Amino acid sequence: MNTKPLQRTHQKAPEKIRTFIAIDLPESVRTAIRTIQADIRSSGFKAKWVRPENVHLTLKFLGDVDTHLIAKINSAIQTSAKEIAPFHLGGRSIGVFPNSRRPRVLWMGLFGQIGALLRLQKKIEAQLALLGFAKEKRTFTGHLTIGRIKGKAPLRQVSRILTQYETYATEPFAVKEVTFFKSQLTPDGAIYTGLGSTLLK
Repeated sequence: MNTKPLQRTHQKAPEKIRTFIAIDLPESVRTAIRTIQADIRSSGFKAKWVRPENVHLTLKFLGDVDTHLIAKINSAIQTSAKEIAPFHLGGRSIGVFPNSRRPRVLWMGLFGQIGALLRLQKKIEAQLALLGFAKEKRTFTGHLTIGRIKGKAPLRQVSRILTQYETYATEPFAVKEVTFFKSQLTPDGAIYTGLGSTLLK
């Protein structure tokens, strides 16, 4: 009896890409962020600054996902956007995470139609949960990360920055679409590429 050796088939592992879902910002807000960063930097405050062109209002960070899910994720975003009309937001004041005693992240807050933003984010969370993505345990707080603090920051300096920008506000801007981004990490910083944009209803 002749037997043929078993042939092993090597299936190629699915390609994964690092992704997130966000609202892109107008140039007016990026210019405001650039000015604030330069002002804080000139006072001697040390941080790793996020390039203004890379600042987004992140709604959901997905991490590494299989490329075959791109179409399904875009479809989930489209389903979420159907029920939300365009709305307006603006940047306001400067804050720190996790708190002013242990500052690690500098961020700009938001003002405007926050309720619409929260509804949009909640709907995206719900749709992505149907695809197997875990819901974020922490309460969503819309913000724009502008810098990450390295080492121990002088608390007096942090307090001065928070006070200086307590009443600061950018011009309002219209939120009309949501973008699904690919994030590629490089030695020169992250490179973001749009994988799909969805207009609000």
